[in-house]
Amino acid sequence: MEEAARQLEARRPAPPLTRDRIVAAAVEMIEQEGVEALSMRRIAARLGVAAMSLYNHVESKEVLLDEVAAHVMAELEYRDDPSADWRDRGRDLVRAFREVARRHPRCVSLVITRKSMAPATLRPVEHALAIAADAGFDGPASVRIMRVLIAYALGTIVRENGFGEMTRILTAPPGSVADEFPRVAALLDPLTDDDYDADFEFGLDLLISAIDALQAGGK
Repeated sequence: MEEAARQLEARRPAPPLTRDRIVAAAVEMIEQEGVEALSMRRIAARLGVAAMSLYNHVESKEVLLDEVAAHVMAELEYRDDPSADWRDRGRDLVRAFREVARRHPRCVSLVITRKSMAPATLRPVEHALAIAADAGFDGPASVRIMRVLIAYALGTIVRENGFGEMTRILTAPPGSVADEFPRVAALLDPLTDDDYDADFEFGLDLLISAIDALQAGGK
């Protein structure tokens, strides 16, 4: 029975090569091995096609990287409500961006390094600029606020994947080390007990409060 199923699967024609299939394969490879591992040859091998056939759908590796960035940002689930308070809108946008970064922690680096003009990559930028403008900031300040909001969302992912691992492996320091780092020794439990969501929301409140104070100061 299993052998018959394998033979049937072997006879089944492969799905047609499309731009979407190529981009999906690139996303999968980047998340597994990193951006530096991506090549048109390896994508072709993964899809079981000749490398040259990719170029009928994606003009170059550079274009493919732009497509990956756009694909990732197309997953951002955020609908701006201009009638809502700008603070709530800002929080929701950062949360939405963080969720995308959590699903694609390696691919999301392309979002900030590629000069993509795809609608999917420009849309969150437009939202952030609109939120800052509605809060009363001028153009240059709005751009800086947009950058800060995105940087915070990305920074929390770095902390979860990097610094969080460092704090998890901390152990009770020996006496001489504890004497040198008394605060680390005293706060070892909270240092090693990560609650990423609580940390994220705490920092997000601080960030929005700081922007609010800046706005109130007429900056």
